Amino acid sequence: MTDTPLDSAPRGLARIDRAGLLPGLALTGGLALVALGLHRALGIPALSPLVLAMVMGMAIRNGIGPVPLAAPGIAFSLKRLLRLAIVLLGVQLTLGQLAAVGPVGLGIVAVTLCSTFLFTKAMARLLGVERRLGELIAAGTSVCGASAVLACNTVTRGSDEDVAYAIACVTVFGSAAMLSFPLIGTALHLTPQAYGLWAGASIHEVAQVVGASFALGDAAGQAGTVAKLSRVILLAPLILALARVGRWRGHAPADGAAPMPWFVVGFLAMVGVNSVLDLPEAAQHGLALTASFLLTVALAAMGLETDIRKLRQKGLRPLLLGAAASVFVAGLALALVVLL
Repeated sequence: MTDTPLDSAPRGLARIDRAGLLPGLALTGGLALVALGLHRALGIPALSPLVLAMVMGMAIRNGIGPVPLAAPGIAFSLKRLLRLAIVLLGVQLTLGQLAAVGPVGLGIVAVTLCSTFLFTKAMARLLGVERRLGELIAAGTSVCGASAVLACNTVTRGSDEDVAYAIACVTVFGSAAMLSFPLIGTALHLTPQAYGLWAGASIHEVAQVVGASFALGDAAGQAGTVAKLSRVILLAPLILALARVGRWRGHAPADGAAPMPWFVVGFLAMVGVNSVLDLPEAAQHGLALTASFLLTVALAAMGLETDIRKLRQKGLRPLLLGAAASVFVAGLALALVVLL
């Protein structure tokens, strides 16, 4: 991502100058609240608050230009609050959900995720898509859409435009899958469990999986949701693997420091706590809402840092990569579900 005043300032100064964060936090938080309100009012699953917040941020950035006064708070939202949101996502998951998918279902999810990620990376090289952007599209397609793009970029370190382009890809093709899967599942006469597993193992965003799987009944919806959540848990080992590969290949930051995805440990800890302790439903709901809000704040910050002119310069090849990856993940997951 591009450097910001918060990145370049000494750590101690960044901690002390809390007042300097307020304008940016007010801006990103306000955009997040508007996006959440619009999402609730419109009731369109494809228009997630994450995407709405990013689009509004991009409109401000490219309509009136950068907002220097807000820069520290924007950077804080995009880095610190994003990591906190990812940690809090763990409270929505349990190890029992992995068991509920069953060994065959979990195997399908894992094989589909790994194969899609590697296929997309290979296709990126063939199409001439830059490594970082290809890696982000691979993460978003194989794991869980925008959240995976944001999380993986903490170690991939692509530009803001790379992140925005990758999120656009998973939004467009994930929405197409959400609309087309019920028609395909009905035509193929898939059982509710098989259809739900297929949707959960291959559609990008959690909201898109819920929309597609519940379209064919509660049984399919529950199977799809559990399969998708088990896929989200695999985000943690993927980030750790990317961090290790990045160090091995010398893709660490210029100062030589290796990326330390501490938030992944926090994410796994939250999964463990939620698996062992019976947290009150109100507490789980509150933490889930907090995680959703913080992710939306981070996407608003991302939009405020994104230059549309740089997006256009990337051309159509990344879009073709997103399409190829989406077709691959859907086809492979369906084949495995039918065969196994």
